[in-house]
Amino acid sequence: MADFEKQKMNAAVKAAEYVRSGMLVGLGTGSTSYYLIKEIGRRVREEGLKIRAVCTSRKTEDLARENGIEILQNTDDQIDLTIDGADQVGMYGTLIKGGGGALLREKIVAYNSKEMYVIVDSRKIESTHFGSFPLPVEIVPFMHLRTVQNLRKICEQTDIRRTENGEIFVTDNGNYIADMRMGKINDPLDLEESLKNIPGVVEVGLFNGIAKRIFEGTDDGCNIYRITDHGIEREEVYFDH
Repeated sequence: MADFEKQKMNAAVKAAEYVRSGMLVGLGTGSTSYYLIKEIGRRVREEGLKIRAVCTSRKTEDLARENGIEILQNTDDQIDLTIDGADQVGMYGTLIKGGGGALLREKIVAYNSKEMYVIVDSRKIESTHFGSFPLPVEIVPFMHLRTVQNLRKICEQTDIRRTENGEIFVTDNGNYIADMRMGKINDPLDLEESLKNIPGVVEVGLFNGIAKRIFEGTDDGCNIYRITDHGIEREEVYFDH
């Protein structure tokens, strides 16, 4: 049986090797990014790595601070490298993100980066049914019921995300998230444009043409893929000895 936590850790540790002193680094949010931040923190303590970081959520910020990473709240500098997880990766490198509720900040950070690397376990790359993971859409609270109705014109199975106790989930920016169960997304660029044209939509959890490399963790190492105009191409296979 696959060890998905080990896969996440292997992907994160390998991607962390690309972080160098002097960099401004974007740190993602989620269970795979947890291992990334822990590994970067280890390098800060043991290797004297010196970086500054922009965090994509308050949770990430707290974890980075605990691990001795210098945090910037705001900057006009371009980010050198952002490393983040993904809920699903399509064969041309399009991502679905936002399962952890931080998609707006994640997209702002990724867009303002020279490069974005994605760290995932072996379940996340989807060659035939991209869109089987629900697509998160961040919306403003004002008139959100009507916004959801408008989203349902595109995907009938759209609902406001709620916490375990039934309350509406609120993002770090004070917004709500609507999850769209598309089943399959054939044209992510067209879908993103259509959704963004709906008043009340803040951001869409589709990341088109942003990621440069995919680190897919395995039980014994990591597959590294480069994203080209022709799709995802394997660049390196790394085994953890």
